[in-house]
Amino acid sequence: MSIAKSSTIQSKIQYEPMQAKTILNPVKAPSMPFDWSINPYRGCQHGCSFCYARSTHSFLGEEANDAFQNHIFLKSDAPAILRAQILKRLRGHTRIADWRPVAIGTATDPYQQIESKAMLTRGCLEVLAEFQIPITITTRSPLILRDLDLLKKLPMLSVNISISTLNNKIWRQFEPATPSPAQRLVTVERLNEQGIPTGIFAAPLLPYLTDGEADLEELVAAASQAGAQFFMPSFLRLSTSAVKVWFFQALQQHYPQLTQTYAQLYQFSGSLPSSFRDPVMRKLEAMLLQHKVDMQKFVPATEPQLSNAALGNEENEDAGQPMQLTLF
Repeated sequence: MSIAKSSTIQSKIQYEPMQAKTILNPVKAPSMPFDWSINPYRGCQHGCSFCYARSTHSFLGEEANDAFQNHIFLKSDAPAILRAQILKRLRGHTRIADWRPVAIGTATDPYQQIESKAMLTRGCLEVLAEFQIPITITTRSPLILRDLDLLKKLPMLSVNISISTLNNKIWRQFEPATPSPAQRLVTVERLNEQGIPTGIFAAPLLPYLTDGEADLEELVAAASQAGAQFFMPSFLRLSTSAVKVWFFQALQQHYPQLTQTYAQLYQFSGSLPSSFRDPVMRKLEAMLLQHKVDMQKFVPATEPQLSNAALGNEENEDAGQPMQLTLF
């Protein structure tokens, strides 16, 4: 399936239906607050340069480059497969009351642009609402407001709206096809007004770009004003070679003076050293306390350390695990 686009950037995007074996995928990491994940799409039109799921495209024989945002795979039978999986578990005497939350959007945004037409996320929500299975959703898109009718019917644990900066220049440089931070803040406000527990997933914070005290204060104040019920910060993680290479290309293009600094910060790990991270987090805690917004700790394993099934990769369970990184 191919859908023509009006803009030069989006005209390259191809959409391809794929046959998925499963939609409800187990999350085996014991530190995770959920046992299952759902990703109706493979690839993401948002094209964020820091996206930790970019390397998962290699499991489909695709390069971990701009194909991630330009070749989108749709799990076109997702709602029907999900229903069949749930019914099978219920026949095995698993009660709905025993289900831990299902996380939607652990790898690619469930409300990326094609969802407005494909409606795969909405179809999955209809099934989950029918069985009253508790869920959490992570997205950067106001399109989630379309599904308010279903969100009100579901046992909603939380909606996590990703906003890492209010700096429009940096937003456009690193998140080229995402809705604006201002639109996302309005989404936080609207969802909370409708009784949907919603907060801000402030990820990823970029060292020396979006982690300054003034930038964080602005973001926290905006979160408070929007009625965010929580604020969950996380610094940039570069846990596979493919992700690291792609991010460094964007960094070199926009901030070449920072490439060596980042190379040193991420020389031996996909995560920042605690000596850099912890002081910023302490400042954030003080800001959130002042603005009366709850801080939620982010468990780093929610990103690349999830099993590949959690990322929507039904095969290759042992591929793509975290690795020690070299400079480049």
